[in-house]
Amino acid sequence: MELRHLKYFQAVAEELSFSRAARRLRIAQPALSRAVQELERELGAQLIERERRSPRLTPAGNVLLHEIGLILERLDESLRRVHRTAKGEEGELRLGYIGPPTRPFLARLLKEYGRRYPRVTVILEERTPERVWEMVSKGRLSVGLTRPVLAHEALGLQTLLLREEKFCAAVPLDHPWAKLTSLPWKKLAGEPLIILARREGAGSHDAIQAACQASGFVPRVKHMPSLIGTVLQYVESGAGVGVVPESTANKNLALIPLKPQQTIPLVMVWAKEGEDPAVAAFRGLVREWLKDGKLWE
Repeated sequence: MELRHLKYFQAVAEELSFSRAARRLRIAQPALSRAVQELERELGAQLIERERRSPRLTPAGNVLLHEIGLILERLDESLRRVHRTAKGEEGELRLGYIGPPTRPFLARLLKEYGRRYPRVTVILEERTPERVWEMVSKGRLSVGLTRPVLAHEALGLQTLLLREEKFCAAVPLDHPWAKLTSLPWKKLAGEPLIILARREGAGSHDAIQAACQASGFVPRVKHMPSLIGTVLQYVESGAGVGVVPESTANKNLALIPLKPQQTIPLVMVWAKEGEDPAVAAFRGLVREWLKDGKLWE
């Protein structure tokens, strides 16, 4: 059974005239009659009574006319969904991200993405940098907003640099350094430091260690928690000085840029394979905002 057979029957059933249906379909009337007869033979049921001057639908014909309406309506909607998906207007976006560095822009970005592509379902996954890279490389995430990791080149993912963030010393508001506009790395020598555990952020951890060594000292690390929020809690409680990226804002702490300036990148990552239109649309929006300066308003 071909789709055209159903459309031909629908035209005859709605017009109750083979001649009018043939004109509507712009085909010859004999060809239309043969097509309806082929459909009846295939279904094993008479659909149209032809003995009268004006054709009439049989009970089976009435049922088929109703079902064809549903079938064609569903087909049209399916085709519209295909077209929307192909244009990135429908589908699913699984976005992995790390918390504090994306806080200045992520909510605004997702709101604009939702406005442009309201039929795309967005699934958010907050993870550590290493976990984001791993999940993107395995196809469990569509795109990630994260830090570079040691194995990022081996994973073969595409990247876009979003920002280079300065490292800062985090201290309580009543700390003697709290009013400073900058602080030499060497001032951290001998201070109890709170930094993120290497297993949770190897790039950040190694950059801090390298900056301390370049300033002539081995850092005295007191705590290495797994979450940046815990780093801030330790600092707020007076346990030591935190070394964190500048995006790690906290109203109860002062962040002092460290000199000489040492930075850590924030990047967008995605797989080379499988150009999903919804993902491409998200990347396009990120590029647009990056170019227009909207990410860091």
